[in-house]
Amino acid sequence: MVAERRDTAMTDMPTPSQQKAAETSLGDLVGEVSRDLSALMRQELELAKAELSESAKRAGAGAGLLGVAGYAAMMAVLFLSLALWWALGTLVGLGWSGVIVATVWAIIAGILYAVGRRRLASVRGAPQTVETVKEIPEALRRNQENRS
Repeated sequence: MVAERRDTAMTDMPTPSQQKAAETSLGDLVGEVSRDLSALMRQELELAKAELSESAKRAGAGAGLLGVAGYAAMMAVLFLSLALWWALGTLVGLGWSGVIVATVWAIIAGILYAVGRRRLASVRGAPQTVETVKEIPEALRRNQENRS
């Protein structure tokens, strides 16, 4: 019977978190929640900025490659085509040599385009920010359950 009394006395005593909740006013609790939420939002914004900056760098590099591929294809078609067209013209005639030169440079431009497009496809956006923002409601629910 004495052991039962001790057990009951132990369960009747509030836990430290229950004592703190009982001693803390509603205004203090709301203030603490809004401070925590504000800090969380600031951290999420910083994470989003970092992720978007990285994504922008990758997108810029891919777009740059596409631009350089287009410019290189144009310049190559212009200057090398003239030289190659003239050289092949003596072997197969000017008409066919023009078709051959155009086909070669179209293949090169296609390869450069494919590489640039693959780089652009690897841009992922802000996946970590999206994942952590999804966790906010759950964290708020757990926080409310702990205070109840």
